[in-house]
Amino acid sequence: MPETIDTEYYEVVGETGLAGKLLLKARERMAADFMALVAPDASTTILDVGVSDVQMRGANHLESVYPHKARMNACGLGAGAEFRKAFPEIAYTQIVPNEPLPFGDKAFDVAVANAVLEHVGSTEKQRAFVSELMRVAHKVFLTVPHRYFPVEHHTAIPVLHFSDPTFRLGCRLLKKERWLREDNLILMTQSRLRALAPTGAKIGRTGLPLGPFSSNLYLFIDQENHRSL
Repeated sequence: MPETIDTEYYEVVGETGLAGKLLLKARERMAADFMALVAPDASTTILDVGVSDVQMRGANHLESVYPHKARMNACGLGAGAEFRKAFPEIAYTQIVPNEPLPFGDKAFDVAVANAVLEHVGSTEKQRAFVSELMRVAHKVFLTVPHRYFPVEHHTAIPVLHFSDPTFRLGCRLLKKERWLREDNLILMTQSRLRALAPTGAKIGRTGLPLGPFSSNLYLFIDQENHRSL
């Protein structure tokens, strides 16, 4: 995720108040689903792709709570100064957007990415991103904001994002037109995520639990148990 988008997102959410508390609750649920589905142990190697260099409650939540940090690697678009300071045990690599990750095939047991897929720029680039995660790891767990959560994550616009015309109207009225550009944001639904997923992948709701309006979606790919992937 580009640093400017990352910074703007956390400015909208804030660290205190209701939005910040809800973000933390959502991230806690996503981390719990990661642990349940992936079932990592002390030997599992993990690559987190697209970590944030903005340090606040809720940001880089998996790194904050995971007990085996020395087995984690992280990469992001920035130099990662704040990330390195916050997590000195975790190796950090700066990467270039929409280029292959600088890691070998199946170099890790698990690749994770939180709130990255919706920012890579196009459907074609989304497919390439998922494929690249599958190349470098045996398992993939990624999460995205859910379009049908009542409040849009990046703009804080309620309900209007349920359709393209009303979302365009809301962004223009609130001077948030940058979020209408596909290279900045693609609003994600289960059907859109399914179109990017290989056969055998598991897609579900996570984050704040509101049934079909839950705050986030996950995609879990286990290539070891689905050889056809």
